[in-house]
Amino acid sequence: MNIHEYQAKALLKSFGAPVAEGVAIFSADEAEAAAKQLPGPLYVVKSQIHAGGRGKGKFKELPPEAKGGVRLAFSIDEAKAYAREMLGNTLVTKQTGPAGKQVNRLYIEDGADIDRELYLSILVDRAVGQVSFVVSTEGGMDIETVAHDTPEKIINVAIDPEAGVTAANLAELTAALKLDGEAKADAEKLFPILYKAFVEKDMSLLEVNPLIVMKNGRMRVLDAKMSFDGNALFRHEDVVALRDTTEEDEKEIEASKYDLAYVALDGNIGCMVNGAGLAMATMDIIKLYGAEPANFLDVGGGASKEKVTAAFKIITADPAVKGILVNIFGGIMKCDVIAEGVIAAVKEVGLQVPLVVRLEGTNVELGKKIINESGLNVISADDLDDAAQKIVAAVKGA
Repeated sequence: MNIHEYQAKALLKSFGAPVAEGVAIFSADEAEAAAKQLPGPLYVVKSQIHAGGRGKGKFKELPPEAKGGVRLAFSIDEAKAYAREMLGNTLVTKQTGPAGKQVNRLYIEDGADIDRELYLSILVDRAVGQVSFVVSTEGGMDIETVAHDTPEKIINVAIDPEAGVTAANLAELTAALKLDGEAKADAEKLFPILYKAFVEKDMSLLEVNPLIVMKNGRMRVLDAKMSFDGNALFRHEDVVALRDTTEEDEKEIEASKYDLAYVALDGNIGCMVNGAGLAMATMDIIKLYGAEPANFLDVGGGASKEKVTAAFKIITADPAVKGILVNIFGGIMKCDVIAEGVIAAVKEVGLQVPLVVRLEGTNVELGKKIINESGLNVISADDLDDAAQKIVAAVKGA
C-alpha cells in the first residue's frame, strides 16, 4: 500500500525527522488559508499522486509550456493561481503512463534554501536478507538513470537487524554522502529515525529524494515516498486509514476484498494462476511467444469456488483482455474447485474471449471432467508450454 507525500512526511515527523511545514488542501479555495499558515515568502505547491516524476510531468489539459506538477510560488496569490490550475487536472509523468493521474490533492509547503540534493532510500535487500540503506550524492534525479550511467555513485549499506544502525553504519553512510559539520550531525540523528520508522511501520520502501542540505548547513527531508507491506497492515490501523483508493486500480481494489494478489498490467492476455512463482513463469512464457500479460493474478493455495469466481470476473472486467489463460497446479488447491469456479463465473458474466485452461495436480481428472462436460467453449492444454502457445495463437487469430 502506498500513501501520499504529505502523509509520509507527517508520519516521519511523528518519529522526529526534520520536515518543512506544510498544509494539504483538496480545493483551490483552501490555498490562501493554507499558505498563510506558512512562513513564506517562498511556497512549494505539490501535486499529490502516487507516482514519481511529478516536477517534470505535464498536465493533459494545459498547454505544453505550462509548468509541471511541483511549482515554486513567490507569493500567496501565485500559490492560489497554481492551485486553481492544478487541481482536478490530469498529470502525466514517467511513472503514470500516458493515461496520467487526476490531481485531487495538493500539498503547499514552506520553501527551502537548498545547497545540496542527496538520495536516500531504505528497502528490504533480498540478496543479503536484511534491510538496507541505498544512498547517493546524486539526489533529485531519477535513481534509475544514476544506476545506469554512474552506478559507482550508489552505495548500499545493509543493517544487522539485531544491532540496528551502528556507528560504523553511520560513518559509512555519511562518508558516502560527503557530509560534514552540522549536516553530518543531523544525518547521524536522522538515519536511525528513518530506520526505526521503516521497521516499526512494516514498510517495504521508504524513499527520500531529495534529502537536502540547506544553505544553513542543516538537513531536511524534502520529499518522501512510502510503501507498506500489505501482509502487515492488520497491525497498523493508522496506516490503513491513510489509504487513498482513488489512486488505485479499481480491479486491484476489488481483488483485495477477496484476498487475491492482483496487479494490472498493459497486455491483453488475462492470467489466473495459483502461486506467485507459477504466475511469474506464466507471464514469462506468454511474452516468450510474442504476447503480453494483462495482469498478475495469484488466487493462492487454498482458494474457494467463490474466490476463483471473483478472480475470473475481475479478469473479464478488463476491456483490454482479449484472451484468458487459467494455469493451475493443484497441491493444496484442488483442480475441481478451480473448474467449478471458472464455470460459475462464465455462466454469470459470459465468455466473450478465448479461454485456455491447463490443470495439473490434485483432482486433475475430476477438474478436466467438469470442464469437458460443462458445454463451455474452452481450449484445454496439456502443459504450460502448450497452454501459452494456444492462448497466444487464439488471441492473434481473433
